[in-house]
Amino acid sequence: MTTSTNINNYALAPVGSLNSFNNLAHSIPVLTAEEEFDLATRLQQDGDLDAAHRLILSHLRFVSRIASGYNGYGLPVVDLIQEGNIGLMKAVKRFDPTKGVRLVSFAVHWIRAEIHEYVIRNWRIVKIATTKAQRKLFFNLRGAKKRLGWLNHAEIEAVAKDLGVTTKDVISMENRLSQPDASFDLPTDQDDDEHNFSPAAYLTAPENEDPSLALDQADYTDYQHNRLSHALGTLDDRSRDIISQRWLKEEGKSTLHQLADQYQVSAERIRQIESNAIQKLQGLLA
Repeated sequence: MTTSTNINNYALAPVGSLNSFNNLAHSIPVLTAEEEFDLATRLQQDGDLDAAHRLILSHLRFVSRIASGYNGYGLPVVDLIQEGNIGLMKAVKRFDPTKGVRLVSFAVHWIRAEIHEYVIRNWRIVKIATTKAQRKLFFNLRGAKKRLGWLNHAEIEAVAKDLGVTTKDVISMENRLSQPDASFDLPTDQDDDEHNFSPAAYLTAPENEDPSLALDQADYTDYQHNRLSHALGTLDDRSRDIISQRWLKEEGKSTLHQLADQYQVSAERIRQIESNAIQKLQGLLA
């Protein structure tokens, strides 16, 4: 069994890079179930900080392993590990050895929770997930997109059903994840620095207007417009014209009687054609 002195020596070893941290973490022996139970009991009953120290150090390898799974977000792995370490310390503090569960099984949830919070805070300047459902969607959708690329309508519906969110939420998050980062600053001109300003210095926006929400809404509007255009293309010419004149004109929408005169049928017949066309469109856009 590793002595307290040896554990302290591990902790005092210099860590200057990710490789050296991983080497350190893997050089510390994994505790047996009996050792873990004894240390956790000493911490819980006596507040033994040396026991907590040993529990934390013996689980650093698991933090490194979990953190490496989040390196696709463009954030430094060492920072992810640091956040994971915070989660590990919280888990050790709350761990109850009498429950019959190993610490690593309990700690993994705390480690991931801290890493998730860090990713959400730092992955983009603009927050992209603010509710519990959005955060769940954010992390699960990234995994789905790695396997599937752009999601089609059936895949969007499947993701929405699995995660308990709306298809609109899935489309919105997919658009956000697909947008590249762009600088808000103008390139500086070294010959005339005093006349170069960041837009942040002089642009104003109406109160309570969120640029990220405006962009998201514009993307969603374009998506719906494309779907509607495709759905209209499935209608026959007369049905498509009736729907366009009755619903899609910005001004001067036609009445049932005007269309009845145009097509030389009754107003009731125009209403029936319109109703059938709308039902077909609703089925395609649902």
